[in-house]
Amino acid sequence: MRVTIVGSGFVGQTTAMRVVEKGLAEVVLIDIVEGLPQGLALDIRESSPIEGFEPNVIGTNDYADTAGSDVVVITAGFPRQPGMSRMDLLGKNAAVVRDVVENVAPGSPSAVIVLVTNPLDEMTFLASEVSGFPKRRVVGMAGVLDSARLRYFIAEELGVSPSSVEAMTLGSHGESMVPLPRHATVGGKPLTELVDQGTLERLYQRTRDAGAEIVALLKKGSAYYAPSAAITRMVRAIARGDRDVLPACVWCEGQYGIRDVYVGVPVRLSASGVEEIVELELNEAEMGALRAAAEGIRAKCADLAKL
Repeated sequence: MRVTIVGSGFVGQTTAMRVVEKGLAEVVLIDIVEGLPQGLALDIRESSPIEGFEPNVIGTNDYADTAGSDVVVITAGFPRQPGMSRMDLLGKNAAVVRDVVENVAPGSPSAVIVLVTNPLDEMTFLASEVSGFPKRRVVGMAGVLDSARLRYFIAEELGVSPSSVEAMTLGSHGESMVPLPRHATVGGKPLTELVDQGTLERLYQRTRDAGAEIVALLKKGSAYYAPSAAITRMVRAIARGDRDVLPACVWCEGQYGIRDVYVGVPVRLSASGVEEIVELELNEAEMGALRAAAEGIRAKCADLAKL
């Protein structure tokens, strides 16, 4: 399997390292800055004798080198700065994503595109429109990251291992994130039996603000360790078809009563993209929040037409 990663900033380069170290695929790291992806790829290859992986990674500035990719991960774009919302990035990053997709799609017509560039939901829709690919082959990475952050915050709150926590977020990547407390467990016990409602709301709000929290702490740049881990988890699902249920931004066609819009829902991924949208049992409040998130995304996607 061949994976192209567009953008060799911290998210892109860390994703390249994770994918190649895990032996998931050969990696092509591409960037507009001459020498940058080449140098990073060489550095990763030089670590292979120590870490014990095959050095299947190259860096390039030429989209011709990405031809025949099975997965294209798009991380390119302007990062968030302190005080900047994801939506502030809409106009700037729409131009970037459009250019990337126009260059990468012709050489890899059967690829699955994984969007990472913010604002995530809107950029996923844009990549789908520009590529002309079937909707099932264009997905956005958000839910895996948001869910991981929530799981960590729950584990930190309760003083347990993150591996003992199961939790998932749906909806939008941002303020319209939809947590599912009834589906969250800690060591097999329902989360709602372990913490009160106030604690739940605090954990959920911290998860919604998690990216901004890191941006504020760093003062320059944004998160990349957790995002790259989330991307790599999705690449693994696509490469190996492990059928695990992962939350991702995908095109709904009636599932959850939502139609013709990209929104975060549970899915199974494979080499053909979205193999199945998994419909969990949601109560009225959860369903209402998810549908509201979808309509919010729909409205923001309409703004793309005005750019």
